[in-house]
Amino acid sequence: MSAEEPSAREGRAAVRQMLLIGVIASAIGIAVALWIDWFPIQASTQGKKIDTLWDVLLIASVPIFVLVETIVLYSAIKFRMRPGEELKDGPPIHGNTRLEIIWTAIPAILLVGLCTYAYIVLTDIEKAPAAEPMNVRVVGQQFTWTFYYKGEGGKEVASPRLYLPANQPVYFTVQSKDVIHDFFVPAFREKIDAVPGIDTTYSVETTRVGNYPVVCAELCGLGHSTMRQTAHVLAKDDFESWLSEQRSKAAG
Repeated sequence: MSAEEPSAREGRAAVRQMLLIGVIASAIGIAVALWIDWFPIQASTQGKKIDTLWDVLLIASVPIFVLVETIVLYSAIKFRMRPGEELKDGPPIHGNTRLEIIWTAIPAILLVGLCTYAYIVLTDIEKAPAAEPMNVRVVGQQFTWTFYYKGEGGKEVASPRLYLPANQPVYFTVQSKDVIHDFFVPAFREKIDAVPGIDTTYSVETTRVGNYPVVCAELCGLGHSTMRQTAHVLAKDDFESWLSEQRSKAAG
């Protein structure tokens, strides 16, 4: 029996051990990652697709992290310097072309697949809604938001708070009066910059009645952290009553 055979068997046993540890740790990691509530409550149809994309990225990322950490820890323990070996040089190591091709090809394929899926999701949520959307103009300025709705006779109705009907596509036109802001409703899972001199847009379809924070997601000055409002998603009848009241106030 050659001296290389026991070494080869030990190497294969070490690989099997690392794989077993990696599979168990990956399963636990994925379960924990999917169990954690990473985001606030979901209140739009677009939000469901974004959350699914996040879950897919977690499922793909956890095993890679576990694999890398398992190999690093095994190598640090197995091949660490022992007392008396401080001046020794390690054995010569030659490259393995097959291994290098594998560890280059697999991450490349994974990245292309995940990027393609992310592109499909982001393209899908940016599609124009099939139903006629309600238009809301959003104006940011240091350090507040103002929301404008269509009023009587072509006039607009302004509100310091965002009111929306439930189960309704909404088309936001976002503007800024001063510096760059970012209009973000975490419950909708979408955000976009408010840029001076440029109209930016995005659409959502609300799905849940409730009150949700509106924040600025772009550092815009000393009062940036206070640039907050509330999105009130109401039942359609309640929203129509509120809008009628605002129109009456504006007309009076």
